[in-house]
Amino acid sequence: MAKRRFDGRVVWVTGASSGIGEALAIAFAAEGARLVLSARRKAELDRVAALCAGATSVDVVPLDLGDVDGLAATTDDVIRRHGHVDVMVHNAGISQRALALETSLDVDRRLMDVNYFGVIAITKALLPHMLRVRGGRFVVVSSVMGLFGAKLRTAYSASKHALHGFFESLASEHHDDGVRVTMVCPGFVRTNVSKNALRGDGSVHGVMDDATDAGMEPSELARRVLDAIERDRAMITPGGKEILGVYLHRFAPGLLARMMRSAKTT
Repeated sequence: MAKRRFDGRVVWVTGASSGIGEALAIAFAAEGARLVLSARRKAELDRVAALCAGATSVDVVPLDLGDVDGLAATTDDVIRRHGHVDVMVHNAGISQRALALETSLDVDRRLMDVNYFGVIAITKALLPHMLRVRGGRFVVVSSVMGLFGAKLRTAYSASKHALHGFFESLASEHHDDGVRVTMVCPGFVRTNVSKNALRGDGSVHGVMDDATDAGMEPSELARRVLDAIERDRAMITPGGKEILGVYLHRFAPGLLARMMRSAKTT
């Protein structure tokens, strides 16, 4: 039997109970990974675990990234059980659908806790172990909103921009120690991200955006992520025509700003 790309390697995926995280778990399982699956809903994690028959092993570890203070202990427990983590996939997160003026500071903080501080807490707990074994990779599922902003996404975009600043700096600091970072910045992916997004008062948006509904399938994104790891890519920007915004932001920022101002608010 041909050796699979992640045979025996410990891969920890957050946000693994649905959408992109579920697709990543299934893709890593097919390549023989020793999976650690995390999200808040244990029943959904168990459902995904049952779909990962090809994995070397599957460990379900429920957690809430918003509980920042408890994440170091959870990380230590994962390391005790598995010895190390070869690939840490930071996928869990919350989006937003509200104007800045209508978004309470509590919602801004909630998004930063889940999308940024929770991610950083796990990263800082894992990093000493990666340095000790001189190897490891952080795969950070960001968004094109981590590269430029848009209406109704102030807190979300800010949290994703913060991830880029942190992990690009971290990659420079520890490249020679064998630590690698892959930033994943997709456009629209067909998940429940818009349904689960928060409004300005903290309530759930509950609506599937048309652009999200027409987006890339999570399984296709997962395939591209695994390929990016294999090729040691620093960043990928998979998606449709919305990816043009990445290039406009770099080469024609004024044009992109005008486009964003006239864009439909959804």
